[in-house]
Amino acid sequence: MTFDDYQAAAHATALYDPGQAQTYTILGLLGEAGEVAQVAKRAIRDNTPQSAVEAKMLAELGDCLWYIAECASAYGWTLEAVAQANVAKLASRAARGVIHGEGGER
Repeated sequence: MTFDDYQAAAHATALYDPGQAQTYTILGLLGEAGEVAQVAKRAIRDNTPQSAVEAKMLAELGDCLWYIAECASAYGWTLEAVAQANVAKLASRAARGVIHGEGGER
């Protein structure tokens, strides 16, 4: 499956007001990222075996991906474009020796 295939399939399941797409998808992504953190936290707290965590983590990461795809769509971008922009940013940072550190404008 390509990014474009996934994005189209994800969008076919969207049930929110298109006028609220940007806000809705950003808030949804934050909520799902919190769920990823909760899975990790509970695994530490309960000393859960990795094999038992994997299915939950896979599901939550999939939910994050859905919101990322929908957020990209809300801004008129493809996931392919988002991925290419991210790789270009990381390559630029690596070439300038600024992978380490803080700040979005490295």
